[in-house]
Amino acid sequence: MYAVCTYYRGVPAVTTTAGRLNFRISPDAEQRLRVAAEASDQTLTDFVLGAAEARAEEVLATRTVVTSDYFDRLLSALDDPPTPIPELVRVARRDRRFTQR
Repeated sequence: MYAVCTYYRGVPAVTTTAGRLNFRISPDAEQRLRVAAEASDQTLTDFVLGAAEARAEEVLATRTVVTSDYFDRLLSALDDPPTPIPELVRVARRDRRFTQR
């Protein structure tokens, strides 16, 4: 685990990380990323990691698979009538403070 204290634009930022990624990049791509990170007021690490995490979520969202048992239970729960909650029924029956004109 790493604990890193960095200063960005005079503001300290302490982060705790458990892993590290290393990869090679062309000088042009690095410069473009640095300029984009600066333009978005982020560190290079935050900029690249944020973009990578967003893309990972996008990819995984299209590939998330649930078991057939889970899906069957979900559909069954959606088909069942709702169970009334006495507190909510009571509140719903109260006179409204505001009326729509």
